[in-house]
Amino acid sequence: MYAIFATGGKQYKVSEGDVIKVEKLDAEPGNTVTFDQVVAVNKDGLKVGSDVSDATVSATVVEHGRGKKIIVYKYKRKTGYHKKNGHRQAYTQVKIDKING
Repeated sequence: MYAIFATGGKQYKVSEGDVIKVEKLDAEPGNTVTFDQVVAVNKDGLKVGSDVSDATVSATVVEHGRGKKIIVYKYKRKTGYHKKNGHRQAYTQVKIDKING
């Protein structure tokens, strides 16, 4: 059994027991979060659309963190223009407990 849900502008395919990193959520480690934007559920056949309108995915927050540093370098030739910038994306690691649907 698996489910596909959307959060933070991305979609994730998960099963019960999976540990994934999603965009940063406002929840303390140890708390339970519920994702209600479920796109599809596969349990004895794939269900999509209005069949999964009441489906949810429950997860427990494991930790918060920041990803690996990404270097953004802008450069225009012949003008002497260059700009270097770094970015570390914040994430929340969650463990999928139950798929209701």
